[in-house]
Amino acid sequence: MAKSKVISTDDILATLCHSVTGVLSSASGNSISYSAMVQKITRTCMRPDIGCFVLFDGGFTGLVITNFTSQAAMEIYHDYMRSMGMPEEEIAHSHLSDDVSNVLGELMNQIVGDFTSKVREQLHTSITQNQPKMMAINKQVQISVDTTMDRPQARRVTFTTAKQNIFYLELAMDKTEFIKLHDFDISEAVDPDDIIANEAKQKAEKENAAKTSVVDDADDDFMADLGL
Repeated sequence: MAKSKVISTDDILATLCHSVTGVLSSASGNSISYSAMVQKITRTCMRPDIGCFVLFDGGFTGLVITNFTSQAAMEIYHDYMRSMGMPEEEIAHSHLSDDVSNVLGELMNQIVGDFTSKVREQLHTSITQNQPKMMAINKQVQISVDTTMDRPQARRVTFTTAKQNIFYLELAMDKTEFIKLHDFDISEAVDPDDIIANEAKQKAEKENAAKTSVVDDADDDFMADLGL
């Protein structure tokens, strides 16, 4: 009998880490990496200088917290805004700016959205999340999931930006295992931006082909008028 594959809490954490690096690397245009060593912690906290938390529920319940130093937050924010073509004079230069919190909150929303999509594809279960709450803080704030957990687990992962600035991700969830009873194909995630880009490309190709056809027909008519 084939041995069933077990997917643990730490495997789910690894999936979340991939979502963090994937989204932030794409948004900033620079490499974001995370440590191969994960810390077991007893409680989750929002820490200075910018913290964000997201609750998720459904197939399993949990809490995700990201804690950015001001340097890491500003590096990611600046890289993202410049990649969007934002003029330098319109870019905030303080981590206390509402614009910085709003941008990082939107990026966190994309991260969790990517994570929930991967969970649906890889684990065949569904989770939902609330809107990320991002805020600048100057004191440590303890956050807990408002539900009873039988065997709660908490982890902290260290992330490093291209300029070696540090930020942290903390995950708290009930200890859980997903057991694969039989093999199944994992469908590739569909990126709406790719669909739009492909549609635009196909439309442009059709328009160019139509213009070329019109020019060729006009040339043929002109040559026919000349008796050639």
